[in-house]
Amino acid sequence: MGAGEIEKRGGGGPPATEARSTRALALTGVVGGGAFVALMVAAERIYDAVTQEDGVAGLDRPVLEAAIALRTPVSEAWVTAFTNLGRTVPMVVMGVVLTTVLFLRYRRRTIWVLMLVASAGGVLFTLVGKTLVGRNRPDPVFAVPPYEDSFSFPSGHTLNSTVVAGMLAYLVVWLAARTSSRVLAVAAATAWAVAMGLSRVFLGHHWLTDVMFAWLLGLGWLALLITVHRVVLDRRGRVRPALDAPPDADFPSRAGLG
Repeated sequence: MGAGEIEKRGGGGPPATEARSTRALALTGVVGGGAFVALMVAAERIYDAVTQEDGVAGLDRPVLEAAIALRTPVSEAWVTAFTNLGRTVPMVVMGVVLTTVLFLRYRRRTIWVLMLVASAGGVLFTLVGKTLVGRNRPDPVFAVPPYEDSFSFPSGHTLNSTVVAGMLAYLVVWLAARTSSRVLAVAAATAWAVAMGLSRVFLGHHWLTDVMFAWLLGLGWLALLITVHRVVLDRRGRVRPALDAPPDADFPSRAGLG
């Protein structure tokens, strides 16, 4: 059988495989990079609106007034209990527990690497953003106690909840075999991040734009990390790693991440 006949029957050799891998790598970079740039541009526009006190920042006070009108003693108590889960200690505990569960199930140290890098970035962006912008929170008279005295922009609860929940969802999407598990993980992460952000506005602890910026920045950071991870996987031909593969097959020890 000639080489031409083999090619016609779809039996392309290494050059064809390499071409497919190159296309997959390029597509991953384009899609992931495009998502990152789009999210950063949107975040930058909100930042400009906040610093210049125009544009979408004009929604901050009307939205806060609407939230105040919706409050009742019962809703204030429930929303306060929920928003407290976004504080540092509860988020660390939940993040460590859920990451440990995933690690024990799939035995990949990359799970810890991705979660630690994502979380560290979220904390760093929160601290830097608050210091650079120095925006005041809504007046305490409009807030539900306990009051907070740190700067307002961006919302740390929202940013870190988005990053941690989003990374957990990505890890499930990457490793889980069942489609239902992946869908549930994405839905739960989305609901958590959205609810946490809205709770901050409802209680008068943040302006709407603090939360919007945090969502966009958190998603942008996730897009960057996930894109880099997918590129590494594509380069090694393991877009969906086998569940019975040896630990950290996607990040060999020679790469320093094993």
